[in-house]
Amino acid sequence: MSRVDLLPDAGPVLNLRRALYRAGRDYHGGITSLALDLGMDLDTLQKKLKFDFEGRWPTPDELEEIISATQDPRLLDALMRPAGAVWFKPVAVAATNDSLKALAKLLRRQSDFVDSLHDGVSDSRWEGHEVATLKHHGHEAIRKILGIIAGAEQAMEGRQDG
Repeated sequence: MSRVDLLPDAGPVLNLRRALYRAGRDYHGGITSLALDLGMDLDTLQKKLKFDFEGRWPTPDELEEIISATQDPRLLDALMRPAGAVWFKPVAVAATNDSLKALAKLLRRQSDFVDSLHDGVSDSRWEGHEVATLKHHGHEAIRKILGIIAGAEQAMEGRQDG
């Protein structure tokens, strides 16, 4: 695979083909390392992950292995977006004062982002990329909130005081 990144600054919202490319390229050690970890031929994997080549796709089993190995959130987003679903990886975050302040800061940033869209949609016409980006930010906020909830539940279940 070329050392030249064919998708520089592609943004947070990618289609499945581009998300596969990014997941393979950004894997620790790159696509060569991913091929070794998956036990696949490097040339075959490169062709299956190339975003501008319509000839080959990973099989469902290979796709499952790629997702498992890379754990790339852009790939998970690309898979869930067509179904209108939000994925959540249960990573417990301690429900402390600091984590709640961090969540509040995140929500303020998300709010600022939504406010920034006001000028762009003042004509009541949403562009596809605006909706996709808004959706991405909304899903990020949901995942953060669910992480804090999981941390609070974990702390509650681990309590020994009765």
